[in-house]
Amino acid sequence: MSALPPRFPITAEQIEQVTTRFYAGIRKHPTLGPVFANHVTDWPGHEAKIAGFWRNAILMERSYDGNPMQAHMRAGDVRVDHFKDWLALFDEVLTTTLPTEPATAWSALAHRIGAGLSMGVRDVTQPAGAVPNLG
Repeated sequence: MSALPPRFPITAEQIEQVTTRFYAGIRKHPTLGPVFANHVTDWPGHEAKIAGFWRNAILMERSYDGNPMQAHMRAGDVRVDHFKDWLALFDEVLTTTLPTEPATAWSALAHRIGAGLSMGVRDVTQPAGAVPNLG
């Protein structure tokens, strides 16, 4: 049985580099920094876990065990508008760290994942019985 090919050309080292730079930016971000600080007590451990998530999503490794949707929905202080800031910072890190092709491809993947997570958070914050907001 052969392994699945990566979604786009990138190395595990590049994924690690993007993850490290992104979370350095998160810790300084005026809006996102405090939200992450409420939940992350072990930054190196969190970064390793998220790098594993991206290696799984991009390189098709089996290096991540978790449920990002549940984590974001349960957090309680993650808001839909946070995803715009998160994606803007992520895109900035991608474009300043990687060549154009993998940066563009990874950005598209991150935006799809971000849209899904945002919808999950939006659903949790709606009043019971409200009509789902699909926009």
